Amino acid sequence: MPERRATLKDVARASGVSTATVSFVLNETPGQTLPPATQERVRAAAAALGYQPHGLARALREGKSRIVLLAIGGLRGGRSLEGFIQGISGELHAHGYGLLVYPGAASDSGHSDLVRDLRPHAVIDLARIYTAHGDIDDGGWVDGVAAHTLTQLRHLTDRGHRTIAFALPAEQDLDGLAALRRRFAEESSRRLGIDAPRTIRLSADPEEARDALAQLRHETQVTAVAAFDDEAAFRTLAALADLGLSAPHDLAVIGFDDSRYAAAWRPALTSVRIDGGMFGRRAARTLLGLAVDDDDGRAATVIARDTT
Repeated sequence: MPERRATLKDVARASGVSTATVSFVLNETPGQTLPPATQERVRAAAAALGYQPHGLARALREGKSRIVLLAIGGLRGGRSLEGFIQGISGELHAHGYGLLVYPGAASDSGHSDLVRDLRPHAVIDLARIYTAHGDIDDGGWVDGVAAHTLTQLRHLTDRGHRTIAFALPAEQDLDGLAALRRRFAEESSRRLGIDAPRTIRLSADPEEARDALAQLRHETQVTAVAAFDDEAAFRTLAALADLGLSAPHDLAVIGFDDSRYAAAWRPALTSVRIDGGMFGRRAARTLLGLAVDDDDGRAATVIARDTT
């Protein structure tokens, strides 16, 4: 078994003083007039025992800890989010900081309790960013979402598609991010000189998704679908198959975030791969006041497969 961590009481016992005296010495509390010999005895005991002040206690003393709190709310776990977490965690660790990922939103009582108790160095509230109804301040890893959406639609227009639908999941908990992506899709369409995409919501229920796609094809001359994410793209492909149709012959389909299943699907799904790790590293360096290299690779790349 690992040895027990030395405590303040252990140091006090070893140096023959009170725990208050140990605290005064090790915290270098101002206004104290302890004899130099006593201070030296306390420091020697602490060193001999390998005493390290508890991180939370140090945070309370300093006013903030070396922890960054990342609130992700109800965001779906995907390759870009996983990459972002790995990127920011690795960069923070390299500079002596840690990352705590909180699965709730900033409005949750648990989030407020963590902020109060841990006093984090900084809080990144992805939940708020992706549920805000107003304009989004594109910072950190989200500074590329508009560009990623443009990349997605440009891939389709480069292949001659002019009438495009934008497929969203039917789940209401994604409405904040869905509205953001839809707005960027509309802006991207204007830049590309095509009509704004028709929005289609696809349920996880196969029959409902099939009926929604059948209605879309009946009402429009859409030739391609740009999906909110790969899951929405998979629902589109499944609905196509249920209608006796296929991609890209009857409808081209492109996903977003290039999930691990994209290449294994049949037909293999074309998708947009986002370098979340790069955005994570940038976010960490920004938080720490370090120089940020804005030219360290392409933020998003289309991985072309069989569906376009």
